[in-house]
Amino acid sequence: MTRLLALLILTTMTLPALSENPVAIAIHGGAGTIERGNLSEAQETAIRSALTEAAQAGHRILSEGGTSLDAVVAAIVILEDAPEFNAGRGAVLTHEGTVELDASIMDGASLAAGAVAGVSGIRHPIEAARRVMTDSPHVLLAGPGANQFARSQGLEFMDEDWFITEFRAEQLRAVQARQDASMQLSEDWFSTVGAVAVDRHGNLAAATSTGGMTNKRWGRVGDSPIIGAGTYADNRACAVSATGHGEFFIRHAVAYDICARVRYTEASLADAAHTVVNQVLTEAGGDGGVIAVDPSGHISMPFNTQGMYRASIDAQGQLDVAIYADD
Repeated sequence: MTRLLALLILTTMTLPALSENPVAIAIHGGAGTIERGNLSEAQETAIRSALTEAAQAGHRILSEGGTSLDAVVAAIVILEDAPEFNAGRGAVLTHEGTVELDASIMDGASLAAGAVAGVSGIRHPIEAARRVMTDSPHVLLAGPGANQFARSQGLEFMDEDWFITEFRAEQLRAVQARQDASMQLSEDWFSTVGAVAVDRHGNLAAATSTGGMTNKRWGRVGDSPIIGAGTYADNRACAVSATGHGEFFIRHAVAYDICARVRYTEASLADAAHTVVNQVLTEAGGDGGVIAVDPSGHISMPFNTQGMYRASIDAQGQLDVAIYADD
């Protein structure tokens, strides 16, 4: 018995240690016409600070052994409260001067997903999207029904005025002043927020949150709450969150297309993301970008605009925060 115990101990000591999967996270705060000089020093400092805080909050969860789902939600909650971004407080305004919010989340391990569209008053729409995934039999809830569901889940609501900033009010006035009779929506800034992550178990997650498009009408919904367009995650390929002219991202199923290229053609994450953003989207006339991560912790953040608010902490723990194309 003693010899058997000694043999078991010796065998255990000689077994190689199980290695943990490298963790990584990437976030974005929107893409568009972002040129040096367009932002004041104070604005740029606030934006970089919020991006840093969000990336570090998500990475802290990953480093402590938490899940990728918890990490992406933690990052987005910070950006939803930061008035510099078009999500939650500081979201753009509809034609009527109200706030309508969209969000989605997807679990790469199970392909479970949840989303809300056209909701109002929910402080953190990303938390509502996650509850749809975990506490309902559905994937997407919209409008008053989604609000009712969020209230039943005990989520925090705020008055409409809390979400509206003077900057967004002035932005709406300026857009409406130059609007032509065709009511054609036109923007050069697509300020969705999003996060993607891989945890120590190799599980991927992606999440996206937005106020949509300035001066939107008729309950318009973009790509952010659409699984496969603005958000997608699959452990067999990658996790993607998009930002851009939503109609193009929906038509070309951008987030899913990137993951499908990785999974079925064995393209690298960087090649797949670059091809979809800089060829497929560009040729179609769509502007924007994506953030993506694969199970090995590789990160890709291509965009076809002049800038994209973005930050990442890679598998080596290196933080990178950038705004402009040449950052």
